[in-house]
Amino acid sequence: MDLGIKGKVALVCASSQGLGLACATSLAKEGADVYINGRDQSRLELAKISIFEKTGITVKTIQADITKDSDRQKLFEHFKTLDILVNNNAGPAPGSMKDWDHDAWIEALESNMLAPILLIRGFIEGMRERRFGRIINITSAMVKSPRPHMALSTTARTGLTAFSKSVSLESIVDNVTINNLLPERIDTPRQQFMTERMMKLQNISFEQARAKITETVAAKRFGLPEEFGDACAFLCSAQAGFISGQNLQLDGGSYHGLI
Repeated sequence: MDLGIKGKVALVCASSQGLGLACATSLAKEGADVYINGRDQSRLELAKISIFEKTGITVKTIQADITKDSDRQKLFEHFKTLDILVNNNAGPAPGSMKDWDHDAWIEALESNMLAPILLIRGFIEGMRERRFGRIINITSAMVKSPRPHMALSTTARTGLTAFSKSVSLESIVDNVTINNLLPERIDTPRQQFMTERMMKLQNISFEQARAKITETVAAKRFGLPEEFGDACAFLCSAQAGFISGQNLQLDGGSYHGLI
């Protein structure tokens, strides 16, 4: 299937590894003009090589910390035309309420709610004027299934979800869609971090921790980054123009609810 995004300009935030890199790889494979983003230029160069090795496509890099207003302005000035925005950022560390002081809450809200909201605000009007735009927010399955140890992340991402839903009701008339991808147990460096955390908390081996986590997934396996990236690419496609304001879970069928 031709997704109709060849030549479309795409910015994938926080894409030097993990889910962002997976989305950038899939978009490059579909012929989009992809820019990968991160704070560390050396890691971006390694990601650029990785994408080329998998797709034969050379993506561009743009170094910026999306949590800083000055760096967001740099992005707005660089992209006079942007067709696809994939919002992503590292989530805060797990913990408990007693661990999260005022500064921790502000940092989480800045990173996982306000930064993507302000990027949407900066780019969406141009998309609407050109009558094409695809905005994807990478959030978390725990937006719909909150857990105590991830409440810091969940709170910020839920705020982004509510904002995006409200904006999507207006932007869809101009063929600008906003959707959220809700990952859980995708085999990325973040999942490795969570596995190592379980190792330490339960005093078990890495293999034992990984096996215990796998058992919690209905599919009895971790998701592949490529599966996640391809789902992102489809939601960015011309064919997905009637899908907006939605939360797509990529969790191996583990969510127990109906909606």
